[in-house]
Amino acid sequence: MKLVYLTAGAAGMYCGSCMHDNTLAAALAKTGIDVQLVPTYTPIRTDEHDTSVDRVFFGGVNVFLQQKFAIFRHLPSLLDRMLDQPWFLRWVTSRGLEIDPRELGALTVSMLRGTHGHQRKEVRRLCHWLAASARPDVVVTTNILIGGCIPEIKRALNVPVLVTLQGDDVFLDFIPEPYRRQAFEQIANLAASVDGFLVHSQYYARAMSEYFGLAPERIHRVPLGIDTQGFPDFRAAPLRKSTDKPRRIGYLARLAPEKGLHILVDAFLNLRQRPGCEDVQLHIAGWLGEDHRAYAESQFAKLRAAGLDGEFHYAGTVDRKGKIDFLSDLDVFTVPATYRDPKGLYVLEALAAGVPVVQPSHGAFPELVEITGGGCLFEPGNPPALADQLQRLLDDPELRIALATAGQQAVHQRLTPRTMAEGTLEILRKFVTCPSR
Repeated sequence: MKLVYLTAGAAGMYCGSCMHDNTLAAALAKTGIDVQLVPTYTPIRTDEHDTSVDRVFFGGVNVFLQQKFAIFRHLPSLLDRMLDQPWFLRWVTSRGLEIDPRELGALTVSMLRGTHGHQRKEVRRLCHWLAASARPDVVVTTNILIGGCIPEIKRALNVPVLVTLQGDDVFLDFIPEPYRRQAFEQIANLAASVDGFLVHSQYYARAMSEYFGLAPERIHRVPLGIDTQGFPDFRAAPLRKSTDKPRRIGYLARLAPEKGLHILVDAFLNLRQRPGCEDVQLHIAGWLGEDHRAYAESQFAKLRAAGLDGEFHYAGTVDRKGKIDFLSDLDVFTVPATYRDPKGLYVLEALAAGVPVVQPSHGAFPELVEITGGGCLFEPGNPPALADQLQRLLDDPELRIALATAGQQAVHQRLTPRTMAEGTLEILRKFVTCPSR
């Protein structure tokens, strides 16, 4: 089987979706599948070995300029290729440029229109490459938002096309009207050309069935898996002991309102006022974009105003080794996301390092906690409730170690890239062996 997986770069940021796509592609290749991971918008950034091809389709600069100025819709292919060079896109995205949500909304709708949008020549360029060079038996896209090309792929190649849904709703709910409504109209039309949809949790299967009006049988669940290479060996790793001081609460995600950093800060302030919690520290790591710098600084300011300047630490963006070291030195982990996260990759990473988790009881988190046995839940958006669960684990070393041990074993033994690849391959074979619709 020859597979092309269209992923999407996140402008130089470590992105859970492209990290998942990269891990899956590498695992599929190990099973003998001829897989090409093809970036769109920008090159991907991952803390594992990057398996993607060294080219980008729908280059972020190109699609934006084609949206804004008609002349760029007719540039010679040589100039287009220059704008799509991976090194150039990396340089541009390193400048921290921001795009108005209204501009993003119009661009999203145009991309979803495919050959009827302003980026039609990019669709044709991709399809020409797929037909002439890649010649896949099946194509998978990382989300529906880049799916405007699907009807043309089906027409040009006559192969099955599947779509992974992994946060599409979060983006769509961000863009303003009338673009959100227009995007839904385009997606409804595109869905008829999609052979199947892939998700990572039962929650998201149900949610996307309702959100996009998809028949439940069209949505297929493949449990999330992560590469645990470099993480502590679950059979021998010494878990952090309760006698170690200070006790550490950790957060590793983008510093953004939707990830709930403010909820964690308020919970930490509440916790530090409780008897016996005077030693507890807060350790934070993750990407901080310019658009959220004021938000993050306001949260740090709250901690300093409470006299806790020396009791929290921000490690910034960490590479793979830095991530593993960061996680391995924690007592408990939480990312109290305010939205219903469809997968929660960071939860599996914390558990792989032997750290129990405390997560809001919505989205994919209840499933992850149930499947792994590696943590507990709290009422979403409730800082005192989060503080209660954090204190419960911090004050009960036997419970903390039991949860950590169960979670670590589950991730290392069952939620692996191989398991994820085998589950994906089982689904793909159902479509590749049948005529495309």
